[in-house]
Amino acid sequence: MKPKALAFLVLFFTIGFSMTGFSQYKQKEYEKYPEVRIFPQTPFDSLAAKSALAEGTTTLTGVAFTKPKNGFGFKAPLANRIYANHIEVILFPSTPYFVEWMDLKKHKENLKKNKIVYVDSVAYRYRLTCETNGVGEFTFPKMKPGKYILLGTLPWTNYGSYNKYEGSGYNNYGGQTDYYSRQNYSVSHSDFLMQEIEIEPGKSEVKVKLK
Repeated sequence: MKPKALAFLVLFFTIGFSMTGFSQYKQKEYEKYPEVRIFPQTPFDSLAAKSALAEGTTTLTGVAFTKPKNGFGFKAPLANRIYANHIEVILFPSTPYFVEWMDLKKHKENLKKNKIVYVDSVAYRYRLTCETNGVGEFTFPKMKPGKYILLGTLPWTNYGSYNKYEGSGYNNYGGQTDYYSRQNYSVSHSDFLMQEIEIEPGKSEVKVKLK
């Protein structure tokens, strides 16, 4: 092989490798809103959390559900309930750390701008969990009196249909006819449910709604 031809092949393979992922540097992907992680500033008290989650004698029962939103972005009060279908319900003790976390979730979190409120990994261990049944019912047995925070994410889908314009035509008398076809569609949603509840002393059973 001639030297010039050999040099060309070496250059070709060098350029080829650099164009297929073997570059020395890689530019970070563009993010309009880089992630901002927000954590509570209140020190986490593991002893208080552990004590709050100790066994008691009260059974906490509840139902998790949501409702579709109206055109103003609020849940329509007269709309039918959409019950949770086998979702995980999480229970945190309502200690100062988790109270601040809940307040941050309500007022500081902005998912559209990638501002997300997190729980510290150590604090996250101090929780109870329950899976709902198909109609949103859940139970936490052996609870102590006190305040707790319940939360869960409820996915749901609404369905609809519309007439899609397909074109126009003319009949034998010169009149115009518009043609439509019926199209079905579905829109997926995910509602974050969070609520603080209280178990009063002396109660054998407490019923709550997580909505």
